[in-house]
Amino acid sequence: MITPPEIKKKAERKYVSFLQSLVLNTPFEKLVIRGDKTYTKSSLPEFEKEIQLIITQSKEKKGFGYTLEFQQVKTKYLGTQDLPTSIYFDTEIDFLKFLKREKEVELFRESIIKIIKTFPELKEWIIKNPIRIIQNQTEWESILKVCQYFTQNPNPNLFIRELPINIHTKFIERNQSVIKDLLDILISEHINKEEKQFEKRFNLKYAEPQVRFKILDREISRKFFLGIDDVAIPKSQFEALDLPVEKVIVSENKTTFYTTLTLPKLEKAIAIFGSGFSVSNLKNVSWLEDKELLYWGDIDVQGFEILSQFRGYFPQTKSILMDRHTFDKFFENDNGTPSGISAQLNLTDKEKQLYDILKLNNWRLEQEKIPFDYVNKYFENE
Repeated sequence: MITPPEIKKKAERKYVSFLQSLVLNTPFEKLVIRGDKTYTKSSLPEFEKEIQLIITQSKEKKGFGYTLEFQQVKTKYLGTQDLPTSIYFDTEIDFLKFLKREKEVELFRESIIKIIKTFPELKEWIIKNPIRIIQNQTEWESILKVCQYFTQNPNPNLFIRELPINIHTKFIERNQSVIKDLLDILISEHINKEEKQFEKRFNLKYAEPQVRFKILDREISRKFFLGIDDVAIPKSQFEALDLPVEKVIVSENKTTFYTTLTLPKLEKAIAIFGSGFSVSNLKNVSWLEDKELLYWGDIDVQGFEILSQFRGYFPQTKSILMDRHTFDKFFENDNGTPSGISAQLNLTDKEKQLYDILKLNNWRLEQEKIPFDYVNKYFENE
């Protein structure tokens, strides 16, 4: 026989559709709870105890909740007994008081009135997402302020905390998920649909990755950077640079990037800290397309995979100090990190041969283990 906790569980399952009916202004209809129609108790006291349990939690005893309808049924073991054949909630109040949701639904009604009055076009979203209305029920006034600002200013070009909205400075950051869903509807023609990051999607400024580089030509350093030769700037600013350089060295690791300070000063050259797979930050730097590009990474599988990635952006890229001679000369039997990549790589035949050897044996020679004088001698001969 069904128990009061099971009745409550089944009633909870009807709660979402009830909320949807409120949005649609559908009158409340009797909510029927399907009961267990099998009665297997062979002991009359046990049977009576179960019957009394569901009766004590019913509207008849509590003044609200589910109503029971009984019918005389002939049972296998207990003879003819009055058994509950129908369980239902007759009114909205009965249903909500039983679930202890009266206040929640009162706030839900207030919220949907406020939202639909401000943005009628959100009604369909509310119908599909009633629980999210409840989850955010203390925040709707502020959420709607944010939405109103964006509908009037769909291309703010400001940082989130610069937006002139009378809300807590961290409010948007804390409520991005629901705000995103609403703005996707309200300003759909202005959003960058392919972008998942909130700031990029909604035309806001954001903390860009920095590109760090060294100017290896003293004249360029003096003329463009007041003599500074170690610079880090946002990616978009780096993309917009217009420097008279011809050669660009990209170094995988920070330590070897520092090594470029010891290089012989090179005319019309800069060195960039690639930071491993973060070389993806350089893929839209169009002014690199006609430069001589030299990539210097670890002699391990990841080093060659990053080289392949970078060469995918700039096919003219040449690897340096990543050859078999350098590997054999300085290898110290270090293990690398296994790679699961099986795709075809953008490598030359010699690079691919070394890559396969490294992958098979899980070997690694870090850039840092190549002596400075060997590196300097290489560039002196460049």
